[in-house]
Amino acid sequence: MKTILKTSLIVAGVAFALTACKDDDPDTGTLSVAITDAPVDNAEAVVVQFTGIEIQGVGGRQSFDFDTAQTIDLLQLTGDESLELLPETELDAGEYQWMRLKVNAERGVTDSYIDIDGARYSLFVPSGSQTGLKLNRPFVIAAGGQTDFTIDFDLRKSVHEPQDAAQDYYLRPSLRIVDNLEVGHIAGMIDPNLINAEGCTDSSAVYLFEGADVAADDVDAVEPEPITTGLVEVDNNGDYVYEIGFVVAGDYTLGFTCEAANDDPETDDVINFATQNVTVIANDTVIADF
Repeated sequence: MKTILKTSLIVAGVAFALTACKDDDPDTGTLSVAITDAPVDNAEAVVVQFTGIEIQGVGGRQSFDFDTAQTIDLLQLTGDESLELLPETELDAGEYQWMRLKVNAERGVTDSYIDIDGARYSLFVPSGSQTGLKLNRPFVIAAGGQTDFTIDFDLRKSVHEPQDAAQDYYLRPSLRIVDNLEVGHIAGMIDPNLINAEGCTDSSAVYLFEGADVAADDVDAVEPEPITTGLVEVDNNGDYVYEIGFVVAGDYTLGFTCEAANDDPETDDVINFATQNVTVIANDTVIADF
């Protein structure tokens, strides 16, 4: 399976928003968690079943299990959309070392799954029921203040094709966490001539690289790696458009390719890109057309 992202599947990205809001108790804050994603090509659905959230920090380890497992199709969460996983929950103010998203994702079981070309395949996380999806970046719950994060689940890097006859896809999560007070969004249109050029596949995407003037490259675990990607889609006006959400303010390189379906995250593929620089501003959407 090839990938592409925007709420991505084999990349792209799913994002979770952690919010610690203002509270009457100056020694506590509140935490809420939402999820968003960046898409992938060739898949009709990428569904992950979440069962709870666990955090490590002040006072040790705390677990918040859902009354009912949350079964979420990540492909439905694109651009700047997100879905709440955990309602506001009061926590002690202080430093926290990590967060773990608990999931049901066993081999051979379709509690979590991927639909491709009308067929359904199990989507499993090695040791997922024991380890879940762990975010090792520390974060802070401010006393009486507000902390707001988004976690981006990059599906292009995370979803991998079956490695054996069992035909189970596996999820090797690639997650990034950003402060929502520091992020903006990128959107734009694509010239149809670029979509229909010779050598194009049936999938186009825009890749985002940190820093200006980066030589765009495919997903292959070798730098430069894209931070995330956005799928090119057709809007209601018939225009080719893309959107990349939750990007930390700063300078970046955008790389458009009409060969995204050829990008296998397990290999170094020859992918042609058209590039341009872009500067992202917090709480704003920058327009970057190709």
